[in-house]
Amino acid sequence: IARRCLDAPLRVGVLGSTRGTSLQAVLDAAAGGTLANVSLACCLSNKADAPILERCAKAGVPAECLKAAKGEDRAAYGERVTAALERHGVDVVLCVGWMRIFSDAFCRRWRGRCLNVHPSLLPAHAGGMDLEVHAAVLAAGDAETGCTVHLVTEDVDAGAVVAQ
Repeated sequence: IARRCLDAPLRVGVLGSTRGTSLQAVLDAAAGGTLANVSLACCLSNKADAPILERCAKAGVPAECLKAAKGEDRAAYGERVTAALERHGVDVVLCVGWMRIFSDAFCRRWRGRCLNVHPSLLPAHAGGMDLEVHAAVLAAGDAETGCTVHLVTEDVDAGAVVAQ
């Protein structure tokens, strides 16, 4: 991937189900030109009313909703997400407030190229999502908290930590 972005911009696809506030710094850096050879190729959400879609659209990032069909299994939905990411020419996936668990096939397809922003210092509070993680931090009386960027694997919130 690093060699590839020397020749052309690294195309990042964003997956998000929430507000996208954690993505704002990336949007600002992209707009300000401080992300050398990186372009935001698309933003996909499983929720039509997710504010991240509007946030990205305002920043000029193609944004679309890919709702899971009623009864659609995880693997089939993952195939549709992958098809959309590939349609946008995505090299790397960034999950910001993505409220779905990936299928094993999706994890294998994007192995080493899919990052998640988790709202705790993993491994603490792994498996939780959004506000329930913050409530768990408070309930546990944790002395410190933060976020973790980690590689996505078949095991939820268990991939290698990139940054905390």
